[in-house]
Amino acid sequence: MQKKISIFEIKKYLNKKGFIVKKKKKIETQKSGLDNLSRTFLSSLIIISIFFIAPLAINLTKEKMIFSKDYENNSKNNLKRLLKNGTIKLDEKLNKKFLYEDILTFDERPSDVILLSAATIEELFKSTNYNLKDVRENKLVKPISLDLLPKEIVKIENAKKRKNLFIQIILPLVIDENNSIKLDRINLFSILNKSKNTKTEQEWLNIKFKQYGVVNKDLSTLKIRMDEVPVSMAIAQAAKETGWGTSRFAQEGNALFGQWTWSGEGIKPADAEDDSTHKVMRFKVLQASVKAYQRNLNTHSSYKDFRNARAELRDEGKKLDSMILTEYLDKYAETGKEYVKILQQIIRQNDLTDFDDAKLMPSSKDLESLI
Repeated sequence: MQKKISIFEIKKYLNKKGFIVKKKKKIETQKSGLDNLSRTFLSSLIIISIFFIAPLAINLTKEKMIFSKDYENNSKNNLKRLLKNGTIKLDEKLNKKFLYEDILTFDERPSDVILLSAATIEELFKSTNYNLKDVRENKLVKPISLDLLPKEIVKIENAKKRKNLFIQIILPLVIDENNSIKLDRINLFSILNKSKNTKTEQEWLNIKFKQYGVVNKDLSTLKIRMDEVPVSMAIAQAAKETGWGTSRFAQEGNALFGQWTWSGEGIKPADAEDDSTHKVMRFKVLQASVKAYQRNLNTHSSYKDFRNARAELRDEGKKLDSMILTEYLDKYAETGKEYVKILQQIIRQNDLTDFDDAKLMPSSKDLESLI
């Protein structure tokens, strides 16, 4: 029967042979256990973080790709390519849904519309040294924006006096609207010339696409539609449509350009047939009428040739000539070419082209207090 050897004897034997045997301390065991636990916790944390961060990283990458796709601006090159490609038709389709949304909003703002008499307006013009003779010479127009036409303009028997008063009232409104469009065109061309556009710029473009009824975000169409109307042409049309401010539509509805509507508020023409549903658009202030007129010429399919002719003048570096552009307004009235002849006659007889280069002076608080 073999003798059992104790742990103590084995330890003693190993010590004689030069080996040192020590008992592992409990604290070391505990430390090792803690280290293992820490490593396990850290590994788990890393794995969880990977699963949490990975989707975010993927989404960020997608957003970056989308941003590059939406805001990478090849507009300038695309525009040149579209204009050179004769097979592509420009300015064809029209989204009417948002065309006048901003104008109707603008027309809702005024709550303190003031109706001034003709005598008061004349005195206002005199006190601010605003007269057409000076405008023709120095090309500067006082920024006097009136909301309504005076009722007494109908009673002014002197034709020249009545015409001058009408022009003085309408001129600042037309120039002001052209200035707004000029600023928009500057912004548009700034965007076109950039390699990348900001989110704010893209949002601005989307608003303009809606305002001008541009389908498929076609920049070439927006470029053609977003442009000015010659001052002389606008005044001539306002004069023709309102009888120099004396018509019922102008007096009752601030309708300077006789635009028709088949829905909403309007004024029914006295000579309209009983089954006719069209009315003349009514506005609360004159400026809204000018805005709607500009938007109409810049979007309606009937004036596509007008816009193309205007674009050609731009491309050739020429000024917008009202005598040329009025040739394309034969669809504005039922009289067709006769209407065009009358407009051109009004422009020539009243030297309205003198106002095409006129600039609107900066407004001042003193001037506003006078109004």
